[in-house]
Amino acid sequence: MVSQYVYTVQAQRVIHLLIEALIFSLIVGISVGVAAGYLGSLMVLEKMALVGDALSHVALPGLALGILYGFNPFFGAFTFLFASAVIIWQLSRITKLSFETLVGAVFTLALAVGILIIPEPELLEALFGDITTVGLIDTIIAVVVSTVAIFLTKTIYKGIVLGMISEELAISKGIKVARINLLYLLLVSLAVAIGIKITGTLLVGFLVITPAAAAKTVSSNLSRYSMLSSIFGGVSASSGVLLSSYLNLNSGPLVVLVGIAIFFAAVLIRWTSKFSTF
Repeated sequence: MVSQYVYTVQAQRVIHLLIEALIFSLIVGISVGVAAGYLGSLMVLEKMALVGDALSHVALPGLALGILYGFNPFFGAFTFLFASAVIIWQLSRITKLSFETLVGAVFTLALAVGILIIPEPELLEALFGDITTVGLIDTIIAVVVSTVAIFLTKTIYKGIVLGMISEELAISKGIKVARINLLYLLLVSLAVAIGIKITGTLLVGFLVITPAAAAKTVSSNLSRYSMLSSIFGGVSASSGVLLSSYLNLNSGPLVVLVGIAIFFAAVLIRWTSKFSTF
């Protein structure tokens, strides 16, 4: 009787821990997906989608240092992303080269260094993510960072859009274009850093690109576009996390597959709506 009672208690504890882990994973997934989708809407508008993808690889050396020296890899990832964003922004101002060119150069260097120093057992987790390992602290960080990123992006959204249309017009209206571009890059770095836990450095660029691409396909105005980008990002991440728990597979690829399905659904909706007008 005693052994059966102990077994029942242990089983209940395991179930409780699994449910707790799933709840934490979903909260993180929704928070990061919504924030990445919202920030990505600007990146797709600026035709800088590849920047978001390449920037994610810059975090790899920071992740490696976090693993090697036993501190939270998120802080290492963000430190490298933050420093890289500032360097890229400054080099862009000095050289007048595009963000795509500079990010491409920096990301290949970071990827090479990260792969060289990261311990091999943790390499797969760093590249593809592992949402099952998130705890309470990770969840709180993800929610706070995502909320701050969305709020700050909302305050500069119109300024960035106006700067895309005409930098001279934006400057004439008192908008500090260079400064808000730097702030935006730092906010993207934040979203990428927390998104790594879900999809890893190899796939996190997806969260910044694909939901926004799907939203742009079916949006008729800017407010609808940014809102749908956030929704598609949240749905992609949360659905991928749920499928990961159900199928016992890595969350990163599943998040990507759900997002791609949403994108093709958006393309189909756009195509059928055009077809119906003939």
